[in-house]
Amino acid sequence: MTRLSSAADGVSPFLRGLLILLWVTLSLEGQAATASAAYISDQLTVPVRSGPSGGHRIVHRGLPSGTRLEVLEIDEAAGFSRIRTQRGTQGWIRSQYLVTEPTARLRLITAEQALRQTESALADERQTVKDLTRTSERLQNANQLAADTLKELTKELEQIKTLSANALETHAKNQQLNENNARLHDELDDLSEQYTQLQENTENERLLIGAGLMLLGLLAGVLIKTRPRRSGWS
Repeated sequence: MTRLSSAADGVSPFLRGLLILLWVTLSLEGQAATASAAYISDQLTVPVRSGPSGGHRIVHRGLPSGTRLEVLEIDEAAGFSRIRTQRGTQGWIRSQYLVTEPTARLRLITAEQALRQTESALADERQTVKDLTRTSERLQNANQLAADTLKELTKELEQIKTLSANALETHAKNQQLNENNARLHDELDDLSEQYTQLQENTENERLLIGAGLMLLGLLAGVLIKTRPRRSGWS
């Protein structure tokens, strides 16, 4: 700056002002080029003292942010509170560091855990739906096989009725075939009921998956709303 002022001594005041303004602009650009962005850490530790003032002896170097405490006494005049940790440590900390609800970081951790549990439950439900779908396909195949078998037995019964010359023998065979026919009808009815039940279960599973996806959306909204916002001046 001294050299620039000396060089500007021989020029007019207007040109001298332009030279000084140019030098200041170049200096600021150089500083901006070498500066780097930084943020204040969200990690906070609070020292615990033996009494309600900053001059008392420190009994604990610092409790981390989010630590659950039991408030035993409040000294409003000093701005300190006597607390006890879950491990039994007792002492005084500044009341300004105490809040009645868990910190945003802890709420975020809880929400993330709930999200992971929901994702795991959805994965299990998807696998269950796949298993039910395969079972339904097997039952459909068994139902078709039973229908084909019934058709063949019915055809065989008709042939026996036509070709049999012995009335008693024909009657006995007819009775046996009728029993088989009735048994197959019962089995077919059972398979149809099982298939219907599986269809209902599959629909219920789809509803559960839809509810799970809605819960995921709600959890994502909670995450976005509870995410701490940093100030642009930090």
